[in-house]
Amino acid sequence: MPLILLMHLAGNLDNWDPRVVDGIAVHRRVITFDNRGVGGSGGSTPDTIEEMAHDAVAFIQALGFEQVDLLGLSMGGFVAQVVASEEPHLVRRVILAGTGPAGGHGIDRVPALTIQATLKGALVRQDPKLSLFFTETTDGRRAGRAFLRRLKERTDNRDKEISLSALRAQLRAVKRWGRQAPSDLSAINHRILVANGDNDRMVPSENTLDLAARLPKSELVPLYPDAGHGGIFQYHDKFVASALSFLDSSA
Repeated sequence: MPLILLMHLAGNLDNWDPRVVDGIAVHRRVITFDNRGVGGSGGSTPDTIEEMAHDAVAFIQALGFEQVDLLGLSMGGFVAQVVASEEPHLVRRVILAGTGPAGGHGIDRVPALTIQATLKGALVRQDPKLSLFFTETTDGRRAGRAFLRRLKERTDNRDKEISLSALRAQLRAVKRWGRQAPSDLSAINHRILVANGDNDRMVPSENTLDLAARLPKSELVPLYPDAGHGGIFQYHDKFVASALSFLDSSA
């Protein structure tokens, strides 16, 4: 059963932590892809989560898969929820990390936080993911710098950075998701693993608890301590072990 990875806001293929991808890929087939209009993918970037979900479904079907598992991170978690809701027979199990439901607390502020961090990062020559994905503590900063080093390990055939027009479209999509009426998550009957850090400033961690409470067949990974939006990267060893155990466990 392949595991399809659904990427976060502004992310391309090189933004997945190799420790997470490689760790899972030792035991499972893992497939990552660029969203439409991002990186190596052509076309116009959708400005709604629903359109992104339709793209993901088309991608999976084009590969000839009748059923897959999904790992959605942040914006990718929004997409995974729509795919599971609209195409339930295409999905077996879902992992939702650093994400939240439509209309979740603080999600509509993600675009503003992203822009602020990007501008600040440009001024101080710092990757904005350091402040957006990790806490301001000593351990958080250390974990963030280690993560950024891992992202540079592969040097050949690097993916293209997201364009400004594509980023704007994704920001609109995330803002719309944050302002939508709450979804009826009780209709999603897949087994779902929910994970995050305990101090996510992008998609506030309370959304993780909300998801776990509202999804009827969810399993909550205890929130990673002193960790933010990139909690699954900071605690990659623990996350990979939890993900594999969840994916391989009997129903």
